[in-house]
Amino acid sequence: MNITILGAGAGGSVTAFDYANHGHSVRLFDFPEFPSNIEAIAKQGGIYAEGELSGFSPVAYAGHDIDKALEDAELIYVIGPAFSTLAFGEACAGKLKPGQTVIISPGSCAGALVFKQAAGLKLEDYSVLIAETHTLQYAVRLLEAGRVHVFLKLKAGNLLAALPSRHTAEILQLIVDVYPGMEPAHNVIQTSLQNANPVIHPAVSLTNAARIEGAGDFLFYEEGVSDSVGRLIEAVDRERIAIGERLGITILSDPEIGIHQGYMRENNYGSAYRNAPSFQGIPAQPQLDHRYINEDVGYGLVFMSGLAKQIGVETPSIDAIIQITSVLMNRDYAAEALRTPESLGIAGLSVTELYSL
Repeated sequence: MNITILGAGAGGSVTAFDYANHGHSVRLFDFPEFPSNIEAIAKQGGIYAEGELSGFSPVAYAGHDIDKALEDAELIYVIGPAFSTLAFGEACAGKLKPGQTVIISPGSCAGALVFKQAAGLKLEDYSVLIAETHTLQYAVRLLEAGRVHVFLKLKAGNLLAALPSRHTAEILQLIVDVYPGMEPAHNVIQTSLQNANPVIHPAVSLTNAARIEGAGDFLFYEEGVSDSVGRLIEAVDRERIAIGERLGITILSDPEIGIHQGYMRENNYGSAYRNAPSFQGIPAQPQLDHRYINEDVGYGLVFMSGLAKQIGVETPSIDAIIQITSVLMNRDYAAEALRTPESLGIAGLSVTELYSL
């Protein structure tokens, strides 16, 4: 197939590498504000990988021309932080063609809805199929421009849902050669709630704030997750599971899905993170002003809190983290409402209607 990847960070680069390595023709796009990786990939004609995936894969195009990137695309991936989904959707507005499929990976809580709105597509317009995954398919870091280290490619435990969900099976069939272990979710509410980043990152960042603002030289999981920090993670996790239960959707606990994915080996909220093979050696972020708070609170926890209020579920721990991080960062994440049921156009839906998305 002709594959287009929007987003040339570590996730976009490894996805481009993997698809090209499977014999597909890949084009890679990013905005001009992010030139270094695009320039390196264009210059060397492809992407180098090491680790679980290794070698060199050619890329047919790497650049900043969205029209050239989308030309003849059959499958389009949107890969980047939560804030980028809106920008990529707006860049694609008026340019998508019937029969194309777009996958937001990861959805970062309802990314499929965000992209569809930004691209100018009505919710009931299925001429272009939109889907999202609950997490990225890889544990990956960018070593340097044009080169990635792949710690893990998930064999299982990554959920995908189309919008609407009746198209999920056909999209899974479309990507089965590269992702045979991708699993169907009930709908985009399940992929949104199963996203673990808002459960883990803010809790660890908040409880280690002084260390991060000091030297910041510690390991995020191995040294940042004590048993007491683990109890805070668990409290947040229990609340998002309760949201799922109210909607009739099963949300696995983070340790459970971590074991299923191959990230973790123990089913608890303390040593399971400290001893997880795929979390070894990951450093803490260099500052509090980082996506671990700005994205995972501002987009993730704010969305979960709003959805919980809509369906009558109490989330005291989630709301407390939103409030305290707002004080620490001197910004009001709840008031910013970067991603809420209202902004997504689903605030008026009942439990039954949300379940049927």
